[in-house]
Amino acid sequence: MKSFKVPAGEGEDTLIEKKSRFISHIYKVETVKEATDILARWKKEYWEASAIVYAYSLKDGTMRFSDDGEPQGTAGMPTLDMLRKEEVFDVLCVTRRYFGGTLLGAGGLTRAFGKVAKMALDNAGVAVMQPHLHVTVDCPYNIHELVRKRFDAFDVTENGIEYGASVEFDLYMPTDRFEDFKADIIDVTNGAIEPWAREEKMFPKKIK
Repeated sequence: MKSFKVPAGEGEDTLIEKKSRFISHIYKVETVKEATDILARWKKEYWEASAIVYAYSLKDGTMRFSDDGEPQGTAGMPTLDMLRKEEVFDVLCVTRRYFGGTLLGAGGLTRAFGKVAKMALDNAGVAVMQPHLHVTVDCPYNIHELVRKRFDAFDVTENGIEYGASVEFDLYMPTDRFEDFKADIIDVTNGAIEPWAREEKMFPKKIK
């Protein structure tokens, strides 16, 4: 599994150019259906908008966009170009425009749609999807707090803990930290405990 960038969450911003309002919203989506469901909702909710422009880019390589009646190449494409420039995937950007009565020209529209899309992405923030290992650590009660104190040093996230005959930690951690973590736990417990790596999954870490 390789790391890749995604929106950290939803984000929205507004740009006004010559009395035209551009309102852009960023969503994290993982499938075409998720994107089309959101677009259908926008079409119904914002029916009075002059245009509802969108672009989305998925990790599987799917990319689509629409100018929705704006001059060809001035709306959906600059939105998609922004997403590609930022190298963000699993993302949908939708912008609704309310015409203010003054024509902006092809250049003005291109700049406006690209700019407001970037503003919305900046508000959403960007995260990196990183490969994480699902890890189990089974240890005696008398040293479980000693083991737990080592988690922060290796970016370990506790997913759960089970108290039975022993204490079993259910953890996730960056894949590239596991071998060092394993060696550290073996060392501080004098070989009494050895973490067990299970399946690998992708988790987001916000970077901006």
